[in-house]
Amino acid sequence: MSPLWKKSAIIIADIALACYLLLAITAFNKPDDQQSVCTQVDVTIEDGMVDGFLGGNEIKEQLQRAKIYPQGQPMKQIDIRKIEETIRQNPFVETVECYKTQGGHVKVSLTQRLPVVRVKAANGDDYYVDAHGEIMPNTRYTSNLLVATGSITRPYAQKRLSRIGKIIVQDEFWQSQIEQLNILDDGTVEMVPRIGDHIVYLGTAANLRQQLDRLEKFYRYGLSVAGWNKYDYISLEFDNQIICKKKNKSKT
Repeated sequence: MSPLWKKSAIIIADIALACYLLLAITAFNKPDDQQSVCTQVDVTIEDGMVDGFLGGNEIKEQLQRAKIYPQGQPMKQIDIRKIEETIRQNPFVETVECYKTQGGHVKVSLTQRLPVVRVKAANGDDYYVDAHGEIMPNTRYTSNLLVATGSITRPYAQKRLSRIGKIIVQDEFWQSQIEQLNILDDGTVEMVPRIGDHIVYLGTAANLRQQLDRLEKFYRYGLSVAGWNKYDYISLEFDNQIICKKKNKSKT
């Protein structure tokens, strides 16, 4: 073959290869009929220490009310930023991320705000407080959550109850053991355990972790021997002391 024919053959081969690559890239980037429409919406909610405040159905209903639920919609028309902004309006959502995937799926990944105390104050207020001290509205959902009653203002709940509730919720033993907090008129704290017929007085609860450590040891090595119903009032107000008031025998 002459050099001229060889050169022409190489040029033709290069052109054919370029056309093939162009067609392959175009075909790869062109969505088929199934990929062009959203066929599935996947909602993932990160588990928190307290369950029951968010569910996939609630997120679906929220997007449907806003008329932006993506299933069945053309993928190119789905505004994921608008979906994120809408979900962020939910008072129980902390973070949210939305994105599209090949195959016509829309993924929604979110974390929920963590309620640590439910406040049922003497003034009639009924709301939740999260781990950051933010107020969360009362909802139809139920959860095995610490309840605080008594003389509670919103600033008190945000600054002090939030800290107390977070410490209790983060400890598996105390989360299951403590049922209620009662706030007295002077701002001091009483604690109602699930086991035993007694009240635990914490004072201001400024050193709550140390108080709970002392109380746990007293439970394990004191009340487990003496009996859970021997005392009706246990005070942890003072450092390195546990003051117990015996139950009135007439009540037993």
